[in-house]
Amino acid sequence: MTEDILDEAKGKMQATLAVFREELSRMRSGRASTALVDRLTVDYYGQDSELRQLASISTPEAMQILIRPYDKSAIRNIEKAIQMSDIGVNPNIDGENIRLNMPALTRERRLELVKFLSRRMEDTRVAIRNIRRSANSDLQDFEKEKLISEDEKKRGEAEVQKLTDNFIAQIGTLGADKEKDIMEV
Repeated sequence: MTEDILDEAKGKMQATLAVFREELSRMRSGRASTALVDRLTVDYYGQDSELRQLASISTPEAMQILIRPYDKSAIRNIEKAIQMSDIGVNPNIDGENIRLNMPALTRERRLELVKFLSRRMEDTRVAIRNIRRSANSDLQDFEKEKLISEDEKKRGEAEVQKLTDNFIAQIGTLGADKEKDIMEV
């Protein structure tokens, strides 16, 4: 019984951490990253499609993203999607390719990104703690219903706390690495 609760809590915490990692990959740092645009939604023949499905995306230089559409007729729609996004870069079309020249981050923008990162880290920690609270509540309910003993509940709560501490430490490590990456000039 307690194993089921622990497995469920661990699965939810892993999913929460995966979402956090995805957000970090999309966050702009000191150099260009394909993650900034690969999930951008593009209107392609009336259908919303992710940019990574419509083009190959690479970083030929540290501060440049190169987009090569598979279908050349999609260039204008990709350009429009980039302009509508919040990445703050104007696309340059050179024939069949789109180049995004990433401007260097100002100190103020770096500090803004670090603040945003801190908020996202705290939101993710809160989500992990909510999963812990839910698991502990389930353990209490099982004890009230006499499905598990008080000792099993206490062991389960200790295991849930270990899981929580582990995932919160991972969030801290990922956040510190990303902050270092953002502040790197």
